[in-house]
Amino acid sequence: MSTLGSIIYPVSDLDAAKKLFGTLLGAEPHTDTPYYVGYNINGLEIALNPNGHAQGLKGSVPFWTVPDVAAAVAELVAAGATLTQDTKDVGGGAITAALVDGDGNAIGLIQG
Repeated sequence: MSTLGSIIYPVSDLDAAKKLFGTLLGAEPHTDTPYYVGYNINGLEIALNPNGHAQGLKGSVPFWTVPDVAAAVAELVAAGATLTQDTKDVGGGAITAALVDGDGNAIGLIQG
């Protein structure tokens, strides 16, 4: 079973995005680095990624927490999704992958 664990927004102006999302969420980030800004709102990670546009992201990406990213990728590809980022160790024990559905909607996976 998967659960929605995070939503990551690609941003071009990190300072402006921090101001806007801080206001929207009514919170300060728990992580504030030049490459990732994260907020935890009631257990949901809301993150800003200043490199997202360079990675080809055009909008927010929901990341679903799954027990096995590689297995979930195989199942989703078999069900019609297209892999856009193969499994990748992003540090701290987190493994991610990204896909799109037939309409181009982003699907992120993170092993948890």
